[in-house]
Amino acid sequence: MRTDTSYLGIRLAHPFIAGASPFGYHLDSIRRLEDAGCAAIVLHSLFEEQITMRNTGTVRHRDPFNEEFAEALSEFPTPGDYPLGPDAYADHVRRAKQAVGVPVIASLNGTSAESWLRFSRIIEQAGADALEVNLYEVPTDLGIPGTAIEHELCEIVKELKRALKIPIAVKLSPFFSSFGNVARQLDAAGADGLVMFNRFYQPDIDITTMKASPVLELSTSAELLLRLRWLAILHGRVRPSLAVTGGAVKPNDGIKAILAGADAVQLVSALLRHGPAYVSVMRRGLEQWMEWNKMADLGEMRGRVSLKRTSDPAAFERANYIRTLHSWSS
Repeated sequence: MRTDTSYLGIRLAHPFIAGASPFGYHLDSIRRLEDAGCAAIVLHSLFEEQITMRNTGTVRHRDPFNEEFAEALSEFPTPGDYPLGPDAYADHVRRAKQAVGVPVIASLNGTSAESWLRFSRIIEQAGADALEVNLYEVPTDLGIPGTAIEHELCEIVKELKRALKIPIAVKLSPFFSSFGNVARQLDAAGADGLVMFNRFYQPDIDITTMKASPVLELSTSAELLLRLRWLAILHGRVRPSLAVTGGAVKPNDGIKAILAGADAVQLVSALLRHGPAYVSVMRRGLEQWMEWNKMADLGEMRGRVSLKRTSDPAAFERANYIRTLHSWSS
């Protein structure tokens, strides 16, 4: 049977790839990911704040050494807290490409369509096979309308497409009033892939210190449902490749994602919990399921449970909402 897939126009042996994680920090762990069988590797992110600090000495247009901005910027890590600075990151991409034979996807994490994006050219020159742009921001300005945020996202993609020849995947949050329309706008802007979804990290509150307390917990299968819903809605209706990230922690999760329409399944929490070798468990589970269901090709199952097969997607969604409410019994 064939498990190969196309993601961002790149042919992969199977859909399971290593998502951005601490495994990307060191060449030894990157080699371990390849040896374990990951079809591609997304490196950890280089942040907009790191690049602007190097280029202009500012963070979010503010001088960190100016007392006026000291409190506002005090929560940001210092340059030494990041695993790699901009120049070291570019060299890391180059060395990673030399160290492994699978595709290496670099990652930039930022919020604005500004000069820091020019660094993407250096990443491309370093040899990255593709670029994943992680657009993570929680808008706190109550005066900014949703359309302005969507416009900024599309401008980032347009600028990158003008500057680069390698494919671009956009890692997104689900919190848009009309996510499907945002996906279509990014399609029109030239995005080669959509990665769903950025996890919404929410700090806890320490009642002793009365301060925000950052908490990072690994994802579980319970987080997959939101991703499945939007994969199923978008499959066959937008041009970019679709990847799922978050919630794919067991073989059945990967199977569900492909049935919903995923071209690639990013693994992070599963690999951090069980080690890189767990990718073989995911792949074996997929192959066994395909054999049991007599499917010779991944294309036969991809999108099998998507809304592409539904004559009225809106009615389908509404009906399932009502059925879900009535499914509870004590």
